Amino acid sequence: MLTIGKLGEAAGVKVPTIRYYEQIGLLPEPERSAGNQRLYGAKALDRLAFIRHARDLGFPLEAIRDLLSLSDRPDQSCAAADIIATEQLAAVKARIARLTALKAELERMITQCAQGTIANCRVIEVLSDHALCADDHRAQTGSGAAT
Repeated sequence: MLTIGKLGEAAGVKVPTIRYYEQIGLLPEPERSAGNQRLYGAKALDRLAFIRHARDLGFPLEAIRDLLSLSDRPDQSCAAADIIATEQLAAVKARIARLTALKAELERMITQCAQGTIANCRVIEVLSDHALCADDHRAQTGSGAAT
């Protein structure tokens, strides 16, 4: 059995994050020692490692909740898991496209800068007026995209 600190160390997750995952139901309530200390077994470590890996891949918490639910029923088809992963891949591709546009805009701003005074600085000018940008690279709102 592992204490919360040892569990966090083993999975590479901070203690407050473990408590949060318990609070929102991604991790079950742990057993308690006689001194009321949280105690975790190998199953909790595996589940936390799963969550950590899914977070590293950018899955949102609701998708992780769904994936954990699926993993708890190993006899089911993996079609639902494939759909969740496909949606995450689409979100990653959209972020990459947005970051590529941001990179191009930053490169364009820097290239057009005359290295003179702030009064004539293209970087400051473009940041002050979005209409001067080559592309609309604003963060999407309401679509679940990270901002």
